[in-house]
Amino acid sequence: MADKLSIQNEMRAFDSKEREFYDELTDEERKKFSTYLMMKYGANVEGSPDLQEWYLRAHNERVNQNFFDIGRHPKLQWLTCTTVSPGLGNQRHYWLNAKKKESDSRAIKFLEQQFPHLNTKELELMAEINTRDQLRDMARGLGWDEKRIKDEL
Repeated sequence: MADKLSIQNEMRAFDSKEREFYDELTDEERKKFSTYLMMKYGANVEGSPDLQEWYLRAHNERVNQNFFDIGRHPKLQWLTCTTVSPGLGNQRHYWLNAKKKESDSRAIKFLEQQFPHLNTKELELMAEINTRDQLRDMARGLGWDEKRIKDEL
């Protein structure tokens, strides 16, 4: 089968609980096969809220818990993924992107003034890990008055 590793075929095997699917892959196909994609696609389905909840809960309980702990065992990862489907036929699965957290530009601007040697990623990380109160305390320590803190932070 030419499209054995298409996402549609892989998700069909996922929903059909084809536990032998991984064993039937050639060595070359196993190198290309991604159990991580099964994890990402497998939890999200179109359909009734009950069906969506089932997939999400089953996926969190059975797959997400220890997925990376068994990373050296892709067959075991695949077998774990096949336990999710409730056996109601093929479902339409989709990829759900992680929502990017919007950066706090005022916090980044403040941090950039204090740490001009840091790059953008480092400034974003500092803005993310420091609370608003921690940044205000830092500004107070620099001698900023409350009005300036309110206006600029």
